[in-house]
Order: sequence, then structure tokens, then C-alpha cells
Amino acid sequence: MSAHPVDAPTPPSVPQGKPRKAAIAAWIGSALEYYDFFIYGSAAALVFPKVFFDPDDPASATLISLATFGVAYAARPVGALVLGHFGDRLGRRKIMVLTLILMGLSTFAIGCLPTYAQVGTAAPVLLVLMRVLQGLSAAGEQASSNSMTLEHAPEHRRGYYASFTLNGTQAYQILATLIFIPVAALPDDQLYTWGWRIPFLLSAVVAVVGYVIRRKLEETPVFQQVSANNEVARMPLLRLARDHWADVLRVIAAALIATVSTIFTVWALSFATSDSVGIEDSAMLWVGVVSNAVALLAIPLLARLSDRVGRKPVFLFGALGSAVMMFVYLWAISTGSVPLVFVTGIVLFGLVYSASNGIWPSLYGEMFSAQVRLSGMAVGTQIGFAISGFAVGFAQQIAGPGGDDWGSVASFTAAFCVISAIAVATGRETHRVPTAELGLGAAARTPDKGAASASPSAS
Repeated sequence: MSAHPVDAPTPPSVPQGKPRKAAIAAWIGSALEYYDFFIYGSAAALVFPKVFFDPDDPASATLISLATFGVAYAARPVGALVLGHFGDRLGRRKIMVLTLILMGLSTFAIGCLPTYAQVGTAAPVLLVLMRVLQGLSAAGEQASSNSMTLEHAPEHRRGYYASFTLNGTQAYQILATLIFIPVAALPDDQLYTWGWRIPFLLSAVVAVVGYVIRRKLEETPVFQQVSANNEVARMPLLRLARDHWADVLRVIAAALIATVSTIFTVWALSFATSDSVGIEDSAMLWVGVVSNAVALLAIPLLARLSDRVGRKPVFLFGALGSAVMMFVYLWAISTGSVPLVFVTGIVLFGLVYSASNGIWPSLYGEMFSAQVRLSGMAVGTQIGFAISGFAVGFAQQIAGPGGDDWGSVASFTAAFCVISAIAVATGRETHRVPTAELGLGAAARTPDKGAASASPSAS
């Protein structure tokens, strides 16, 4: 299809958006989401085994605690189905506000939960329930934020503006870790009673700020135009399954690249601080801070590069490079050399992984038309992320009785990286396709019955 079909209007088919305002709103929401998620990840590795589970069986407590990290990922596909449907029916902004409130409340509630010593088995049950609510919220958060920034962005800068979602992620991974460092340094009697609660309670501040910003954000010009033309899909999920099933499968496979993040953030932290390696908790937390600080700078630069050379080459560099660097990083941890861990951690997570991590918001979103974009991104990414989330628990099992078989864990992670790379390599390049024509290849063939006749300018 040509960039300007004969029935398209002469002016730009999509009205001018407000990319900076949309980027800020997406940044703050993803910041809260991943502040919450990575505070939980650090706590699951270092604190929760002794707070929410039976302290008389530390090995099982650690395994179960790491498994609860994946519970939120299991809930995310369910949230994707529900919130994706309403996001494509009612608009991106409403879902962005809803997910922010839900994430803030559930994370704050974790900081208020009773411990195993206080209420026994009810403590882990309540913890899992709050984790499920986090997962439901996260499912709609990223997809709505990515759709919002992508659809507000000017042509040929979609990669850059969409990357702000991931940039917020990196910023608040840094904040989450910086907050957890002094908390982890507290004496045990303070850490395991009230100290661990502080990072969770502080999430309320971010939630309030984010709500104020998002409440005033305008709906995207793309969705407004689709709605004005009476072209909103009645059943987005059915249309998605009918017209975009191949793209959904591609996104699921590509999203497995997130395994790098979960292994780096949770399993590697647990491995490094175990008795078999013995690196100090604070040292490993600082590895996360510095690596994320580098990623904070790398992501927008790599996203701008993708606007010039394409999404695929940048993403593939990140995926295949991460497969190699995971071996190097886990080997460095096994040596116990903190300087070596710092260097390899920065290269892996700060630079190489950022090439995939900063590109996927635009890469995945550009596969779908506006009528099913939020649903497509939500369902595809959250199923892939769910698998990645449970990779932490599986890695703990394949690491052997001593939890130190890092080679098997690296091979496991690299396999997911290769699958992700294949999925993207076999897909189409979209960085120069006009926003109005994204996803039209499939959607235009079988428009919804009863909808107004579709024109390229409305998709």
C-alpha cells in the first residue's frame, strides 16, 4: 500500500499529538510499575524468605519466595485480556489512570501485611494476592502507555518517544535499588520487622504524582479519529484473533527477551549473595544501580538509532548480544570478583540488553492497527513476560541442589534470547510506515461488519 492512497486526504491523516506530555505520563506510570516490581524482586531474594515463609526451612523458603515473583506474571495475561479489551474500546487514557491506582494501592498494601510469625500461612496467601493485583495492573500499564506515546509521536520519531516508557522503568529501578540499599544494611531485627516495609509504603508518593499527571492527559489523536469515524472495534480481542494472530504470536516469542531482566535482577542477585559465592548484598545492589544508570542514557539513544536504521537490527543486536553476555556475567559472579561483576553487569544490562529493551515498545506497537493496538501489545507481551517471570523459579531449580550451576541458567536464558531474535528477524520492518497505515495489511482485509467504511486515515 502506498503512503498516500487516492482516497486519503491531502493533509496529514493523523492530527498533531502532544508527544512530550504523553511521554512524561508514560514515564511516570512505568516508573511506578517497575519501582514496585523491582522492590518486590529485591525483597523476594533477600527478605521475604525470612518474613513470609517458614524460617525453619530456608532452602524451600527461598525457592517459594522466588516463585511468588512469577505469580504477578501469571496474572498479567488475564489482565491483558480484560484491560486490553477496554483500552481499545474506551481509550488509552482511562486505562492508564486505572492501572496506576491499582498498582499503587496493591504495592502500598504489601508494606502493611502481617508476617509469617504473626499470622502463619495467611501471610504468604495475602502476599500472593497483592502480587496478583500488581500483575493485573502491569498488564494494562505498559500496553496503554506504549500505545499512548506511539500514537502521540510525530512520524519517524516513534521509536524515540515510545522508549520513554522503558526509560521510566530504568529510572525507577535505580530508585528502587537505592532505597533498598540502606534498608538491606539495617540490623536484622530492624530489617525483618519494619525496615523492609519502607520501600513499599513510599510507592504511594509516586502513585499520587502519576495520577495528577495522567488525569489531565488528552486521548491520542489516532484513537480520537477512530472513534469519530465510528471504527472502534466492538470486540477487539475477536478482531485481534481473526486478523492479527500471527503478530500476537510473534510478540509473545519476542517478549521472551525479558528473561534477561528477570534473571539479572532476581536470580543473579540470589546466586551472588548465596553462601557458595558470598558477595555482599550491597555490592550486588550497586551493580543494579550503575547498570540501570547506563541504561537510562543508552535507551533513548538506541531508540533514536532505530528511527534511522530500523527496529530490527537494533533489537537483534540486543537479543543475540544478551545471549552471549549472560554467560559472561554469571561466570563473573561465580568468581566472586566484585569489579568483574560490575563491568560485565554494565555491559550486559546497561548497554547490550538496552538495545532490545528500549526498542520493543515501538517495534511491537507498530505491528497492530489502532483498533487493536492496546489489546495486541497487552496480550502478546504479557504472555511472553509471564513465561519470563516464572523463569526465575525454574532457574533456581536447574541451578542444582547448591544453586550454583550458573552455566545451565545461562544456557536457559540464552535459548530465550535466540527465540526472541528469530521472531523479530522473520518479521517486517515498520519504522518508516506512516502511523495511519500501521497494521493495515491484515486489518483492512476484513473490516468489522457494520462499521463505517474504513479509510487508511482511520487505522
